[in-house]
Amino acid sequence: MAHHGKVIHHKAFGWRNVENKIACREDDYFRMASQTKPITAVAVMTLFEKGKILLDEPIKKYIPAFDHPQVLVSFNEKDSTFTIRPANKDITIHHLLTHTSGISYGNGTTRKIFDKMGIPVSPLYSLENKTLADVIKTLAKCPLEHDPGEKFTYGMSLDVLGYLIEVVSGKPVNEYFRERIFETLGMNNTFFTLPKVDEKRLVTLYQKDKNTPLKQNPSQLYQTYSYACTQTLFSTGAGLTGTIEDYAKFCQMILNGGEFNGKRILGRKTVELLCPNQVKDLRGEIGFGLAFDDFRSEYIHESIASEGSLQWGGMFGTDYIIDPKEDLILLFFINLQPNNSGTDFKVLFHNLVYQALR
Repeated sequence: MAHHGKVIHHKAFGWRNVENKIACREDDYFRMASQTKPITAVAVMTLFEKGKILLDEPIKKYIPAFDHPQVLVSFNEKDSTFTIRPANKDITIHHLLTHTSGISYGNGTTRKIFDKMGIPVSPLYSLENKTLADVIKTLAKCPLEHDPGEKFTYGMSLDVLGYLIEVVSGKPVNEYFRERIFETLGMNNTFFTLPKVDEKRLVTLYQKDKNTPLKQNPSQLYQTYSYACTQTLFSTGAGLTGTIEDYAKFCQMILNGGEFNGKRILGRKTVELLCPNQVKDLRGEIGFGLAFDDFRSEYIHESIASEGSLQWGGMFGTDYIIDPKEDLILLFFINLQPNNSGTDFKVLFHNLVYQALR
């Protein structure tokens, strides 16, 4: 937790590995999963600031495979055939940033189509020898869930933007992240693939059901992808692993209006564009900007955080809030998925932090 730019509380609790009684440390590595997405959005906005892209441009301008997008009409369960129709508009960069492109992670029927087309499962955590370009060009051939701009559909839109970054910058996306964001912010412990020397600092992933003991998540892919991946497929929607201190630097940069420790990532006006709700009511009471949930007035009854606060997290238990009104960032990382214990630890943490404000 940092308040007015100063770290107020930074502490590790519990176990990195329960079975071997290895205590969790402040510099341990956590699977950031979808916390990768806001970093990708910021990287996209650095290209926007350079005049390399415009947000309302169609993605097909840079990735021609997305020419003539199609929308799913029907699916035959017996033989996996499906019917499609032309989308009523092109997918824009703005649609991708706001998760309104119609590209999902494979929801029910769409997952069967993705499987048929060879799209990796589990948000591009893949041990296969594929590249981001390979996957995105295949994804472009898959039907959309709906016409662009009609709904908020969480999915692989930010992975498409990762490939956009490669096309526009001319660099592999992992290198662009390192040069443009990580080195500038001093995020020296954030990686798509953990160095061999740091593998031992990766927390073990657990799961908890309400009436059963804590146990390791059985997915070998989830447990190992942070260091066992092929180093060719860099998922800009879910692929990063890093420390909580590193991600705090990113959050503080957003809170500071685009700079951290005297080094600027984005201009103040770009950050102002990045944050407020841009999907109207498509996400329900909570809003979504170009990178984060936006706690608009309709949502405040659900949270102790201030109106205008920003939040995002990852499927393995990582979570944070950026609260401009209180000049506050709070991050909570836990190695638990799924958590069916009946306790929302993140909300408990939020409440403990906010009640301490004077």
